[in-house]
Amino acid sequence: MNKWTYTTLGKISEIITGPFGSQLHQSDYVEQGIPVVMPQDIDNRKVNYASINYVSNEDAIRLERYKTIINDILYARRGDVEKHAFIKEKDNGVLCGTGCLRVRITTSEVEPEFISFFLNREETRKWLVTHAVGTNMPNLNTDILSDVPIAYPLLEEQRRIVQVLNSLDEKIALNSAVNDNLEQQAKLLYDYWFTQFDFPDENGEPYRSSGGKMVWNEQLKRTIPDGWTTNPLSDIFTFKSGYSFSSDLYEVSGKYKLLTIKNVQNNGINLNVDNYINVLPDNVPDYCLLKAQDILMSLTGNVGRVGIMYADNCLLNQRVALAEPVNINQRVFVYFLLKSDIIHKQYEMIANGSSQQNLSPIEAEKVIIAYNPEVATKFSTLCNEYLNTIVSNLAENQELINIRDWLLPILMNGQATISD
Repeated sequence: MNKWTYTTLGKISEIITGPFGSQLHQSDYVEQGIPVVMPQDIDNRKVNYASINYVSNEDAIRLERYKTIINDILYARRGDVEKHAFIKEKDNGVLCGTGCLRVRITTSEVEPEFISFFLNREETRKWLVTHAVGTNMPNLNTDILSDVPIAYPLLEEQRRIVQVLNSLDEKIALNSAVNDNLEQQAKLLYDYWFTQFDFPDENGEPYRSSGGKMVWNEQLKRTIPDGWTTNPLSDIFTFKSGYSFSSDLYEVSGKYKLLTIKNVQNNGINLNVDNYINVLPDNVPDYCLLKAQDILMSLTGNVGRVGIMYADNCLLNQRVALAEPVNINQRVFVYFLLKSDIIHKQYEMIANGSSQQNLSPIEAEKVIIAYNPEVATKFSTLCNEYLNTIVSNLAENQELINIRDWLLPILMNGQATISD
């Protein structure tokens, strides 16, 4: 077995705190410019650009000290302190923002990406949570981060480990990129057909653009295609709420994965769960035992997040709803209907609650849309293969994640080595 060196993060890196609030104000943000990574932008070993803020080039120069380079590591100082972002080529030059810490490896004895993988193993993540300070919210500082235990083998072994783990991550990223592309294509087609009403007419031409007859609809306060009706969503699908599982049934592992609000993602369902159920109560509805291609939506917090199931043996917990199509041949239509901007905005408007938003399934089903069952079924048929591919890729990604997460600790603990 290769010789391993045991040290701490502070001894192999330089760790600095991001700019204070007095250096970076809300008013400094611009629509385009240099990205600033805040705690909410730190995903699982990557930067999430979905809602990132930007500063001007002039402010970026002023904040030059906090600029990142390839192989830097960014941590949140508060909140979800166990996660970090590893800066790759596409992220080069982003700024470490307020509320973050920047780690820069300073020794040639380690491969920075190896350290990133090491920091991502379960033992290290738990160490960070345990040692973080604060009563209401965990907080990190440079001293705590400096004390993180680190172990590494010889440089060549580090590089071999990184190559294996990266190959898995690259395949996961490729599948995710394919899914994003398919989602965007289907979303554009949905908007084209059901927002602009340019679905194919009897001659295969775009209906509205080709002069198809449009009539005023008083309920929707807009024109819709002649022959279309206005229907509540309850005519198209029904929301079925999850079961309230008693906490005394929870297990740390078991037969059934218990899905909660946080597991529902807009690009699928995150199966990294906290609790399992081994024995089902007698009165659990059959639909709560989920199956592949079931459509789920969050009802609390960030309401209206829509995900698609890709695995079995998962249970629907409370405050998550199953959207069950009235016509099974319109499953794909229902999925992209719920993901449409129009529906999402309406659900945000009718959600209520002071501390956090809550959406009533009954009220959600009352939303009215322009509807044509033949066009909806035709859309589902056309995009069915898209959804099949998305679900297949999500399932494969979960298998790859399981392999990676199984390999990570045994490689990082020196229990296994990778030969040339």
